[in-house]
Amino acid sequence: MIGAFLTWLEHTLGKGSGDTAQSWSEALLGSLNFWGLLEGTHLLALMLFAGTILVVDLRLMGVTFRKTRVSVVSDTILPLTVFGFIFVVATGLALFFAKPLFYYHNIWFRMKMVMLALALVNILIFHNRIQRTEETRDADEKPPASARTAAAMSLTAWLVVITFGRLIAYDWFECGKPQPAFINWAEECRSSEKGEVTLEGKHL
Repeated sequence: MIGAFLTWLEHTLGKGSGDTAQSWSEALLGSLNFWGLLEGTHLLALMLFAGTILVVDLRLMGVTFRKTRVSVVSDTILPLTVFGFIFVVATGLALFFAKPLFYYHNIWFRMKMVMLALALVNILIFHNRIQRTEETRDADEKPPASARTAAAMSLTAWLVVITFGRLIAYDWFECGKPQPAFINWAEECRSSEKGEVTLEGKHL
């Protein structure tokens, strides 16, 4: 069902009549300048978002700005974090819309989504549990172990998210090419347009 929807999204939605008609997804991917602008904006927004998280997490780990209250650093940085996150999500959705089938069957994209979910869960846990004791540790040069652990997990998760996102551009594992059975399974290649090919070159 998901594959059928993404196929419709990529090849049918917004498509007019005529042999040269393109869907909105195909038109976006084939645009001369807008596609590059979209990718560039996504990367810049990601730098802003990840950079602000880095500042806050390093303070929570007691590495930088140790004389500054945690709340001061967090409250100062938060608007930029939210601003960057909004643009990351908006441009990320647009990039996915341009190549939904490619991303859906890409193992790096799938692992990126898993790590993104874990990173967001870590944020929710931190805000709902750890920050309840902020008043008692706000001025500590070295916050409690729970805060430092949450910050370290946050940095690790976002670093992995960015790494997986960067690896999407490489075609080391791609449906339609000979590759291990596990990769074919993880990418659901059998239901893709290019199909599943074993290491022996057998099409399934």
